[in-house]
Amino acid sequence: MAPRNLTGTLVVIATPIGNVDHLTPQARRELELVDDLACEDTRRTGRLLAAAGIPAPRLRSVRRENEAAAVDWALDRLEAGRRVGLVSDAGLPGISDPGRRVVAGVRDAEGEVVVVPGRSAVSEAVARVPWTADGFVMEGFPPRSGADRRRVLERVAGSPLPTVLFESPRRVEATLADLAEVCGDQRRTMVAKELTKTHERVVLGTPLTPIGAPLGEFVVLVDRRPGDR
Repeated sequence: MAPRNLTGTLVVIATPIGNVDHLTPQARRELELVDDLACEDTRRTGRLLAAAGIPAPRLRSVRRENEAAAVDWALDRLEAGRRVGLVSDAGLPGISDPGRRVVAGVRDAEGEVVVVPGRSAVSEAVARVPWTADGFVMEGFPPRSGADRRRVLERVAGSPLPTVLFESPRRVEATLADLAEVCGDQRRTMVAKELTKTHERVVLGTPLTPIGAPLGEFVVLVDRRPGDR
């Protein structure tokens, strides 16, 4: 991508993963300052801004299917000297969420990118067990089906480090059943749902341990292969 005269700034802002009280003072300031805000879901981001008492800037939905167009949108605004924010529905954009291509496009055009850190479902999960002291692997959402899914699960089974997965309520039970098949039904596992929210629940056990009603967003932490403990 040819360099452009980008006088504005892209600000990548972490949002709470469930509790609006976890919005940091720096994130609040930036959300109040940005001229435009790229977000995963404009309705969900609008609710966050309203709950935090922040006037909504111009919102633009950025999803995987329109992320290429969002790069051009962001570059045009940065070239006009505007301050553009980038958020996801929860946590930090680009970690299993849209946003990476926007950041890459701005970097390629030699634009300024600032990151405002905050809560992460990954760090919230790994802090709850002692298995991750030597590190961990982040896989994110596994493929839904096919050979790609099998390869990811086999990588989890053979990993010398614990692995973090994300999963939706519709697929979490199927993924745990597949993990029991590929990793063995005694592999140490933690399943966390609704982290930092009122109905947070953390279940320690194996892939076959009951997790209750499959509601909310899930983080699944699978321990390393037994020989590497």
